[in-house]
Amino acid sequence: MSQSFQDFETEGRRLGILRILSRRAQFTTNEYSLNEELKAHYGHHVSRDKLHGDLAWLDEQGLVITQQPRAGWVITLTGRGSDCAQGLANVPGVAKPRPGA
Repeated sequence: MSQSFQDFETEGRRLGILRILSRRAQFTTNEYSLNEELKAHYGHHVSRDKLHGDLAWLDEQGLVITQQPRAGWVITLTGRGSDCAQGLANVPGVAKPRPGA
């Protein structure tokens, strides 16, 4: 079965989110900082709605924990999400990291 470009892009963006969180102090960031780093380092220019959709999906999979205290979302990486970011766990819907990437 072939993969559409949209699926390829979505899976890569989700991996990018997990990798960004894996490098953050206490594995936590807010949606604004996350979206800026997605643009700057991964080339993903996405709307807040699309980012929220990815974060809700990652939360459902147990890869992140999302909180919405007042304005904006706060996102924390879980242990399973960390394994996925390192390529130790395979989750359909998230790209696997490639060697050297």
